[in-house]
Amino acid sequence: MGYEIIRLIDKPEIKERAAQWFHEKWHISLEAYVESMEACLTKKETVPQWYVAMEDNRIIGGLGVIENDFHDRKDLTPNVCAVYIEKDKRCNGIAGVLLDYVCNDMKEKGIDTLYLVTNHISFYERYGWEFLCMVQGDGEPNMTRMYIHKE
Repeated sequence: MGYEIIRLIDKPEIKERAAQWFHEKWHISLEAYVESMEACLTKKETVPQWYVAMEDNRIIGGLGVIENDFHDRKDLTPNVCAVYIEKDKRCNGIAGVLLDYVCNDMKEKGIDTLYLVTNHISFYERYGWEFLCMVQGDGEPNMTRMYIHKE
């Protein structure tokens, strides 16, 4: 494994770089990422949390844990969000390592159930996630798949 998983709370100096990276991948406002990451670093609450996979000082993957990932089921919380692996690093198991890491980290913080919204079918099942239901994304015309992971 030529990369390492880094929790933002352990390396706050990467906040701006991480926020910019997530913004470029998902086209959600940079300010939204910065605000969430600042909450992670200053509020000392369990959620939000942010994680990146780094290889040779390059962010090659990442994800976050937030209260709600822009959907109508506010009772299904917290949500893993913004899962992304750089195209040249896909199919190397990095997503699985990140997902396992975040599930274990959140369990240590007292959260043993996580939710995730995705259009992928069969990808997350490989890592112990189960399809739960369909949810309505904020401003989205179609329903989206909601998955659950319990430790």
